[in-house]
Amino acid sequence: MIHKPKSKASGKTISSGHSGWIPVFRPSITQAEIDAVAEVMRSGWLGLGAVTERFEKALAEYFGAAHVVCLNSGTAALHLALRLLDLQPDDEVIVPAITFVSTAHAVGYSGARPVFADVEKDTLCLSVDDVRRKITPRTRAIIPVHYGGHPCDLDGLREAIAGRNITMIEDAAHACGAVYHGRMIGGLSPLTCFSFHAVKNLTCGEGGAILTNEPAWDKQLRELRWLGISKDTYTRSVHARVYAWQYQVNKLGYKCHMHDISAAIGLVQLRRLEENNRKRRTVVERYNAAFRPHGWIETPPELEGMRSSWHIYHIKVPRRDRLIAHLKRRGIAPGVHYYPLHLHPYYAKQRAECPVAEEIWKRVLSLPLFPDLTGEEITRVIEAVLSFGETL
Repeated sequence: MIHKPKSKASGKTISSGHSGWIPVFRPSITQAEIDAVAEVMRSGWLGLGAVTERFEKALAEYFGAAHVVCLNSGTAALHLALRLLDLQPDDEVIVPAITFVSTAHAVGYSGARPVFADVEKDTLCLSVDDVRRKITPRTRAIIPVHYGGHPCDLDGLREAIAGRNITMIEDAAHACGAVYHGRMIGGLSPLTCFSFHAVKNLTCGEGGAILTNEPAWDKQLRELRWLGISKDTYTRSVHARVYAWQYQVNKLGYKCHMHDISAAIGLVQLRRLEENNRKRRTVVERYNAAFRPHGWIETPPELEGMRSSWHIYHIKVPRRDRLIAHLKRRGIAPGVHYYPLHLHPYYAKQRAECPVAEEIWKRVLSLPLFPDLTGEEITRVIEAVLSFGETL
């Protein structure tokens, strides 16, 4: 069952960015988000409080998860999710070679070692076959990334780790609103991590969340995000009747909770999520219709049973870097997501073997995709890309 928010936010989008320049991403902000922030500012309570609590409950209802713990970033979400596993220096966590660096860094923060697995040629999601090859007795977790918003093969990954002491932690930073075989990404695995970064489908400016159905993990995460303290300031101030000042430090925790300013933005963005994702899909459909007849452009797939949230629209093309320069000369800012992590100097010493990632990243290009991309801007992008084809 797909959970939907109960109401919609209205309001004209507030324009942003440089006139005439088309960025690869841009947040969609209306007066409703601004008013929500102003309300928090006037309330006198800016930190972790009632608005964050409401946002957590709204996310839990929408995604069908029992518990949601909001944090200050998606990176913090991955870090704290891994901290629950009590990882040791010899432990390994399998991550995809093509993802943002946070996915691998969070493993290092937790004291374990990331192991890089290859990606699928079409979706750029984690390769189930390569995960099977790279599982060892030291593997404690895998972190599939729903690249660009397209869900990974979760059933295949579950089969690959079945019967082993391996926890699946979904990195759903790109996948807010994505659907896997009729169920929303968010409540399908023991732990799912979202990012609410400035340009994500649902933005809080900065923010993140961990979704879980385990009450014991929920309790641990709430302590971990607040320095290992048993009761945060809001709980002590509002819910406690006696000994409101008293708390215990139960573990070594971190300072990575969300605050009410971010949560206020998030509540409005959640109400607008389906509308904004529909707008993204409309852009994608125009791109696909324009590019698919041209053999030199490979468009991103949407496999059967999957519904992408379309955070990234990537094409695969020859002479990618020349196309980047061509687009920039026309006032269009493309992106490359991502340079394979195992090739960066910090991780290169591992000598990971990910041949698909190493070949395909050289052809991958992200085109502008955001809800408020205008029809005229879409046409400009399409015409600029197709004009490059005349030079091949």
